[in-house]
Amino acid sequence: MVLWLDRLQNLITGLGSSKDKNTDTNFVLHHQSQVQLEAAYRSDWLARKVVDIVPFDMTREWRTWRADEDQIQALEALEKQLGIRQKVARALCLSRLYGGAVLVLGDGANDPRQELRVDGVKKGGLRYLHVLSRHEIAANDVDRDPVSPYFGEPKSYQINSASQSVELHPSRVVRFIGSPLPSMVGYEGWGDSILQALYDAIIQASSAQQHVSGLIPEAKTDIISMPGLSEALSTQAGTASVTNRFQYAAMAKGMFGMLLIEGDGQKQGEVWQQKQLNFGAFPDLMRIFLQVAAGAADIPVTRLLGQSPAGMSATGESDMRNYHDHLRARQVNELGPALARLDEVLIRSALGSRPEGVWYDWAPLWQMSDKEKAEIAKSTAETAAIYAREALIPAEVLAEGVKGRLIDDGTFPGIEAAYDGQTTVELDEEDDEEELTGNVERLRVAANDAEPAPLYVHRKVKNGAAIIAWAKGQGFTSTLNADDLHVTIAFSRAPVDWMKVGESWESELKIAAGGPRVMEQFGEASVLLIPGRSLKWRHEEIREAGASWDHPEYQPHITISYGGAPADLSKVKPYQGEIVLGPEIFEPLDEDWKAKVAEG
Repeated sequence: MVLWLDRLQNLITGLGSSKDKNTDTNFVLHHQSQVQLEAAYRSDWLARKVVDIVPFDMTREWRTWRADEDQIQALEALEKQLGIRQKVARALCLSRLYGGAVLVLGDGANDPRQELRVDGVKKGGLRYLHVLSRHEIAANDVDRDPVSPYFGEPKSYQINSASQSVELHPSRVVRFIGSPLPSMVGYEGWGDSILQALYDAIIQASSAQQHVSGLIPEAKTDIISMPGLSEALSTQAGTASVTNRFQYAAMAKGMFGMLLIEGDGQKQGEVWQQKQLNFGAFPDLMRIFLQVAAGAADIPVTRLLGQSPAGMSATGESDMRNYHDHLRARQVNELGPALARLDEVLIRSALGSRPEGVWYDWAPLWQMSDKEKAEIAKSTAETAAIYAREALIPAEVLAEGVKGRLIDDGTFPGIEAAYDGQTTVELDEEDDEEELTGNVERLRVAANDAEPAPLYVHRKVKNGAAIIAWAKGQGFTSTLNADDLHVTIAFSRAPVDWMKVGESWESELKIAAGGPRVMEQFGEASVLLIPGRSLKWRHEEIREAGASWDHPEYQPHITISYGGAPADLSKVKPYQGEIVLGPEIFEPLDEDWKAKVAEG
């Protein structure tokens, strides 16, 4: 048999040979028992926060239903009645701690062993939800039939109590898995506790704190060398004499802040020294262990420790944004699919049927400051004023849109109730029919009468003059005009319903100075690649509304020039200043756009 070793080996240095200390290093799995996991969760603050923080943050803002107003009220009322938000958070915590947990759907069925037919759920059909950890419910054999809708799930579940045993069909159970395993064989479909892989990092971080804490009493120690100490301690009288002597010395030190000892110039007496520990390096050492634990848990240090970032390289805001992006992805890719079974039952139980236009969005995790909210509200008001002044949207339609925006934003508390009590003013048919017809025609021209149409969305660069000045300084012989600099968000040849695309929350977008910037050549265009998470989100949102895109991926960029760049673009230092982008501009797609490009 031939054994293939896929690694480097150097007999001179010992790399990969028997002299290499890493040669016999192997990973060993030490499975953490339920008792040990519970001990860590209940006795160690770091383990508890690692388990609890992510479920809390994922459900903190919860979700927003999109439906008719009365439908939304019914759905939210049922969610509140059943405590769904709290129970989902609890199930997530248990799944992270034990590796698995479930929500049991209760519809009052006489035989829970039978499949729960979702299309048969009537209004009020969902009566309760129970949260159970994997240790409170037994999973039977995993369904390995590839054509089964329950493939990969247990064929049934068993709940045992002192008085009875209940068997459940998998359609009545919503599963949450902790850390997924490479193979579910032998694990009843459950995963690992997240503490399994983090155990060493958490133990080391906690141990470092305890070791440093244990050194604090030893921070300052008095050392006295006494001639003949052993001889004096050999008798009872001598021991009492030494004890009394240093008790009085300690009292004197406590009263006067000094230690009195005997000594003369002729004979060596007691020698007193003081030993002090240097704690200067300990904070950094403890911080490193905590950072390792935070990195292993995918939780920013600022969130894990509840403190603001400090130092020259502090990145608290960007870390939190990345963390929220991570949670958003987990909401969409993990939590949403896990809740799909519950949601289908929930909708039918709340509404009595399954309307097509009912869905939900996860609420933003990043909360805007009061200043940011005020700026957006101001921009929204100005945009509405422009629509009204230009008569692009019928007055009553615009009024409804503004009403919905104000209610959703919560800018003015109580405004929804005030709207409900407002009497609708009817238009004078004779006077306003012509104006209404004209508005509808303008709206048709602006948005192609809300029929799907090709779409071009972009944001203009508001500080384009600064970028042009940088380009000229880098050797560009010609550039686009400052007013023409922009970032394309969507360029859809496929027809799109503009109204379904909606609008961006940010009327002005600022990209902070610095960060990743790259100059590249896109065909004839010399472009500045820029970061822009909000731009990418918005692009994906428009794509989800049906827009097409001509390229494999979307990368925000600003076109600087067509043919005016220096010969060696790699020597051009990218623009590093702040970039300010204006509001989104929606326009019909112009296939002949390039013929209109002018450079100066």
